[in-house]
Amino acid sequence: MKPLRVRAIARKEFIQILRDPRSLGMAIAMPMLLLVLFGYALTLDVDRVPVVVWDQSESPASRELISRFAGSRYFSVKGYVQNYREVEQAIDSGATLMALVVPREFAQRVESARPAAVQLLVDGSDSNTATIAIGYAEGVVQTFSGDIGLRATQRLGVHPLSPPVEMRPRMWFNDDMESRNYIIPGLIPVIMMVIAALLTSLTIAREWERGTMEQLISTPIKGPELIFGKLVPYFAIGMFDVLLAVLMGEFVFHVPLRGSVLLLFVMAAIFLVGALSLGMVISIVAKNQLLANQLAMVLTFVPAFILSGLVYAISAMPLPIRLVTYLVPARYFIALLKGIYLKGVGLNVLASEAILLVIFAAAMVALANLKFRKKLV
Repeated sequence: MKPLRVRAIARKEFIQILRDPRSLGMAIAMPMLLLVLFGYALTLDVDRVPVVVWDQSESPASRELISRFAGSRYFSVKGYVQNYREVEQAIDSGATLMALVVPREFAQRVESARPAAVQLLVDGSDSNTATIAIGYAEGVVQTFSGDIGLRATQRLGVHPLSPPVEMRPRMWFNDDMESRNYIIPGLIPVIMMVIAALLTSLTIAREWERGTMEQLISTPIKGPELIFGKLVPYFAIGMFDVLLAVLMGEFVFHVPLRGSVLLLFVMAAIFLVGALSLGMVISIVAKNQLLANQLAMVLTFVPAFILSGLVYAISAMPLPIRLVTYLVPARYFIALLKGIYLKGVGLNVLASEAILLVIFAAAMVALANLKFRKKLV
């Protein structure tokens, strides 16, 4: 492999990119746009759950319970209703996610130290959000019940007993439990995978469609020189995108970066080589820009977004799907970025993920060179 030939192909590809502002816009503007859109729109935090209340008791005790919901950051009391028909209409229209129904005898049962039940009606069409909201509601009610019991024992002059077991949770790595802190690092591999594969998936196919591949084949240039020469410009653009993504994570989304910046960029470079080479393989096999574009989306975005552990926990997936996730390189890069960003750990902990990324990159480079042939057929 001669560096002079690689440089010539790289220069040709750079000129081609600069002459096509759409490709340059896709390479730089689209990753930033996707990061902003996903960063603000994709959140797993369940806050300000809309609630309507039917207070049949209309007593100080019921108003205190309702105020606990209104004062919680997890709930937003949207209004009061007077019957089940209004409750049904509010849930059916999507105006509220849940309804709190306080029975008429609530205050009397609380004052007489008897069990008092309240009803919680929840829209279960979004099961994940509904489950989390029910957990929040149970926490509010348990706190209210504890305070009622404490006041009752104090009125009787009895010293309240301490619970035999007390749990004191402490959050590590993400003290505020902000989903953005782990979504933003996880989005970087997904966006890089999609954009890198999309860009390089068009390079060889474009040469075939424009008829310029015949001219390249007639030159003394070798296959590896052509492939590496075409990868160089997109690698440079991809690393620039990584820099922009890291800066946006730091200054726009305020995601803490506790680990090594050098390790982050080294791992990003390895992952980027693999993603670009995967796009090159698609381009070589397809020989058609439209088909290559479609294959790139199917082989990159879907696995990277769904099977990488970014949104859906891999441990909760069925066994066959869990086995498939081991073939998704974004899974390992996401684990690396989360470790570097949030935990501040290095290769002593993340060595296995780093090795698998190296294997992925080497395999894709080798496959691209294996598939490319300097032949017209």
